[in-house]
Amino acid sequence: MSHNQNHGFHFDNSYLRLPSCFYECVTPAAASHHEIVIFNTTLAETLGLDFSDTNPAEQAAVLSGQTQLPGGGYFAQAYAGHQFGHFTTLGDGRAIMLGEHLTPEQQRVDIQFKGAGRTPYSRQGDGKAALGPMLREYIISEGMHALGIPTTRSLAVVSTGDTVLRETPLAGALLTRVACSHLRVGIFEFAARQEGKDTLQALVDYTVQRHYPEFVNHELPALALLQTVITKQVALVVDWMRVGFIHGVMNTDNMTLSGETIDYGPCAFMDTYDPNTVFSAIDQNGRYAYQNQPPIAQWNLARFAETLLPLLSENETEAINIAQDCLSDFADQYQQQWLTMMRHKLGLLNEQPEDAELITDLLTWMHKAHADFTLTFRELSQPHQPEGEHYQTEAFQTWYARWQTRHEYNNASHEDVIALMQRTNPAVIPRNHLVEQALDAAYDHDFTPLHELLAALKTPYDNRHRAEKYKRPPLPEERVYQTFCGT
Repeated sequence: MSHNQNHGFHFDNSYLRLPSCFYECVTPAAASHHEIVIFNTTLAETLGLDFSDTNPAEQAAVLSGQTQLPGGGYFAQAYAGHQFGHFTTLGDGRAIMLGEHLTPEQQRVDIQFKGAGRTPYSRQGDGKAALGPMLREYIISEGMHALGIPTTRSLAVVSTGDTVLRETPLAGALLTRVACSHLRVGIFEFAARQEGKDTLQALVDYTVQRHYPEFVNHELPALALLQTVITKQVALVVDWMRVGFIHGVMNTDNMTLSGETIDYGPCAFMDTYDPNTVFSAIDQNGRYAYQNQPPIAQWNLARFAETLLPLLSENETEAINIAQDCLSDFADQYQQQWLTMMRHKLGLLNEQPEDAELITDLLTWMHKAHADFTLTFRELSQPHQPEGEHYQTEAFQTWYARWQTRHEYNNASHEDVIALMQRTNPAVIPRNHLVEQALDAAYDHDFTPLHELLAALKTPYDNRHRAEKYKRPPLPEERVYQTFCGT
């Protein structure tokens, strides 16, 4: 097959060299009529893929697994996971790996179909996906990428022409997802329950080789891996908190070893600031609320550390002590990085003892005033005092005066401070009501709102967004209170 017929795919499936308990080979399900709904041309170019000589039907067949590509892997991964705190054995129930693709820069990425039909891990599920949830993942993952937050990416959404039965019959679709890898804490939980330490060692060696080759000759690669994954997850959650993102299903099988955001199910962005905000319809007790994301990340990392105990030391007590030392570091790292991030949001260029109190007082005021999270920080990032009724209150005016006084310690020009704030505080995020409007229109075969929203999300920090509707909070009747995961 020539380069063109292979569309630039260059496969090298290293994951299949792991012990066979980690995967099952599987073929994507056939469907009645595949059609490209949206294709990410920019991402395709970055990956070195070329569909320019391909007709739309053939492109849809490739991006839905109907055309088997030479060298493709076509497998589903086995893993376990703590879902809402309860352990269960899982696996890719509706995702099938096309393979590991090497980009022109020799970067290795997973290319995976989501919604491609049943696998040996599907249990009672049909392995299919509906158009809305697949487009939601496309929108939000591309929005996160533009915000500068590590994330899986979306290459395409293809409609299948079939109906998927959920609460109501819905149009079927599948997503082509691109990730640094799909290695997750849940795979380690699965490995730790297999026979023998060798399986676990093989997985650690593979993960280190793939993501952190600098640790290959480390005295204790498992320890280096644990420390690095903790650091990566701290940075990731701080980034989520910065933009008001609520993941919604922080189960251990949705925490990657690469530090990428993965699995955009019932995720959403906070409008009105409230630390207890939950959108997910399945999160009854608020386990994964906005303010709980840092402690849940630490809890998930503790589950990860437990799987590594046999490789940290022959002596169990010593292994536990090593793991606990690493985990206790999480809270300090998080607190420091969160403070740094919040300082940047408020244009505070150095460290002053009163900073934490100044930040907390603003958040307390925002909560009481029902202020919009994104808009408040963006309005503070303008060169003049923000206007609006709730900014006229005595509580805000007092805080604002303290903040202005604090800026005198900055040793930087006003322009530099504003520039820092505008780089940190987006003007545009994937607002839930706009996402829902785009999805509703897509079900009616109107893709204009989808493309307009994606265009606005490409430059989230840009001040020159002409369309005001992408910046403003939802009107009361537009507010979205619940999101669903789509399985």
